[in-house]
Amino acid sequence: MQNGKGALPDVLTPQQVHELIEGGAELRLLDVRTPREYESVRIAGAYNVPLDLLGEHCSELRDHVREPIILICQSGVRARRAEAAMREAGLRNVHVMDGGMVAWQAAGLAAVRGRQRWGMERQVRLVAGSLVTLGALGSVFVAQPLVWLAAAIGAGLVFSAVTNTCGMALLLAKLPYNRGATCDVREVVDAMKTGATPGRSGGGPAPQCG
Repeated sequence: MQNGKGALPDVLTPQQVHELIEGGAELRLLDVRTPREYESVRIAGAYNVPLDLLGEHCSELRDHVREPIILICQSGVRARRAEAAMREAGLRNVHVMDGGMVAWQAAGLAAVRGRQRWGMERQVRLVAGSLVTLGALGSVFVAQPLVWLAAAIGAGLVFSAVTNTCGMALLLAKLPYNRGATCDVREVVDAMKTGATPGRSGGGPAPQCG
């Protein structure tokens, strides 16, 4: 896929993505965070299909979207997982925005802001830290076997780092707190296929699936 300066690299910096957008490049921004994260802050024009729903719709994107798809999440981890799933499904025109929305905002680039909510990484740190503290204190003041709770969470965090996955994040993503307004995913796919501006009449938020 050409952008006038050669093929797009697999990983792009936020500044490179911004320059492509400003230059009018034909591409699709696909935000794979939870709907609540997306509603909190997003890049204008980005479509939202959460990571936990993306896999079952990869074939639709493969069959209908020919433009480069740039994957966005909070820090880049979920975008890379989305990239792996999409490539396994046969998509080759997928790219990752390095550093996600954290890097985008750190670069001072414009973003659409809504009601502020905790990002998934912050939620994971809160829950994991709380469980470790509960296990450690519980083993001292309640029952010694509770220390295994802290050990289990610690082992889970190590496994998460080694495998670059996070089961806790997938579970938290299913909570009502992290779900926004629902939609038919075909609405998102159809908009991506045609290049229609994301959103409903009246300037509402981009089509999303929760």
